Amino acid sequence: MTVFLIPLLMIAGLISCGVYLLLERNLIRMLLGLLLIGNGINLLIVTVGGPAGSPPIQDRESVGKTTIADPLAQGMVLTAIVITMGVAAFVLALAYRAYRLTTVEALDNDPEDTRVSRLSIREAAAPDTDPAEPYPDTDEPDELDALPGRQGSR
Repeated sequence: MTVFLIPLLMIAGLISCGVYLLLERNLIRMLLGLLLIGNGINLLIVTVGGPAGSPPIQDRESVGKTTIADPLAQGMVLTAIVITMGVAAFVLALAYRAYRLTTVEALDNDPEDTRVSRLSIREAAAPDTDPAEPYPDTDEPDELDALPGRQGSR
């Protein structure tokens, strides 16, 4: 059995860089780490799959090749590529969502915040007794606060 040193060093480099990037707290770096680990694992599968050979098709032979290439390794790599792209799309969606939530957007003054800011300290401390609100918010639990199936667990 011949050991190919260069692919093994490439695998070790890709996976170690991927793990380092995966340990960062930035989602984009985590995505790059996942991609590097995925590519390292794909290279590992191809390397372990054995030497190159004739295509795994009946009555097809390559010049100078006496063995047939292992189709399982090729199929596993194709599946791993699809899974890696799905994970990459998911992490990109998470990164986009985090970006949208953390960036400052132009917000107008909220009318309720403006009303509360004009109240005196005594009015703000008093319980809300707005007649327009049919269900005043109290600290007591009521049926709207309970989860389904937990009625009567007061």
